[in-house]
Amino acid sequence: MSELNLTDFPAGEIPLTPILTDMWGEDRSWTLDAYRAHGGYQGLEKAKTMEPSAVLEAVKNSGLRGRGGAGFPAGLKWSFLPPDDGLPRYLVVNADESEPGTCKDIPQIMANPHALIEGMAICSRAIRCEHAFVYLRGEVAHVYRRLLAAVREATEAGLLGDLKITAHAGAGAYICGEETALLDSLEGRRGHPRLKPPFPAAQGLFARPTVINNVETISQVAGIFKYSDNWYASMGTEKSKGHGIFSISGHVKHPGQFEAPFGITMRQLLSYCGGIRDGHELKFWAVGGSSAPIFTPNELDVPLTYEEVVSAGSMLATRAIQVFDETTSVVRVVSRWVDFYQHESCGKCTPCREGTYWMKQIMHRLEAGKGEEGDVEKLLSITSEIGGRCFCALGDAAITPVTSGIKHFREEFEKGYTTPAWELFPYKRTVVFNNAPAKDGE
Repeated sequence: MSELNLTDFPAGEIPLTPILTDMWGEDRSWTLDAYRAHGGYQGLEKAKTMEPSAVLEAVKNSGLRGRGGAGFPAGLKWSFLPPDDGLPRYLVVNADESEPGTCKDIPQIMANPHALIEGMAICSRAIRCEHAFVYLRGEVAHVYRRLLAAVREATEAGLLGDLKITAHAGAGAYICGEETALLDSLEGRRGHPRLKPPFPAAQGLFARPTVINNVETISQVAGIFKYSDNWYASMGTEKSKGHGIFSISGHVKHPGQFEAPFGITMRQLLSYCGGIRDGHELKFWAVGGSSAPIFTPNELDVPLTYEEVVSAGSMLATRAIQVFDETTSVVRVVSRWVDFYQHESCGKCTPCREGTYWMKQIMHRLEAGKGEEGDVEKLLSITSEIGGRCFCALGDAAITPVTSGIKHFREEFEKGYTTPAWELFPYKRTVVFNNAPAKDGE
């Protein structure tokens, strides 16, 4: 198969790269026939002619990094598994997508599940796995049914050989997006993070060596083998290679999924979105979802790579970009995010369990204009007692919107001592669907 030509664009313009998303608008795109008509499973056929070590080396050479948030090199992660001892070893795909603003893995399974299945088969060959799992949120029953049908199609067509793929529906807990809590849930226990070490590569599912990656990461493996590792590495930057799905929501003209190479800027993505809605201007934006520090218009030209975004003070994470214009109350947004993290805390860690509760109480009274003098300092004190003191990253995720919100908009938080957020920022001005101009005072 010839490589895609993604370079014929004007100088300085970064094109979109619809590779995983190229079939999303096709008729019955989720079927095996549609996927094979677009070259599906050619990568798997190529991988079957290669030794497992060569498959692993190709993934390393491609520069593929985990697309679930951490950005750890996928090939290197796979290589951490100990030598094959003839006993079971597992691949687990994390499809428990649930962070506010994150919406790429579920649409990918809905529109093109066979890309994930092909990637799983290739990964399983590399790590010598005979039983792979997909851990999916139980609420998305229609996606679960579609995945089950796709696995059945691929199995009956003889494409998977001896590989067995099990799709497992979880009970819908955000904490199970953390890989060790996911493993506990998959084993039939309540989803609680495990103390590490041991790490999953050594003792994961059923205490056996396990690779855990998210849907987008494994789905991209199919393209690497359909074309080549050099083709994949030609996109993006030296350290952040390849392409990714940027989920853009909020106060833009055309929200949606935009698949692009790493290194694209938010200013360029906004041009694909049609810009901020008419008559308004950008106030702040969440670059990596609610768990990453917020950005302001000053960061519009930061290249969206793992390294550049960290250098600018945030994290690229899952690329769940939420855009807010000047009509938005930062206090209201942060309060909703804190509500989410407080609700989803598993309760295992005292700093997270108690700290998120107290942050929620303070944020609610600031939003209501009933804050007490010193509440902002109290919030910062609480965040300092949560950060770095928990079993998993949920505690750190919960404090991030609070600390970054105060950093950029402290005065707005302090106005919550006397004035409700809905008076400072009336709801009618914020909603996207209200096209009538607001009257003075509304």
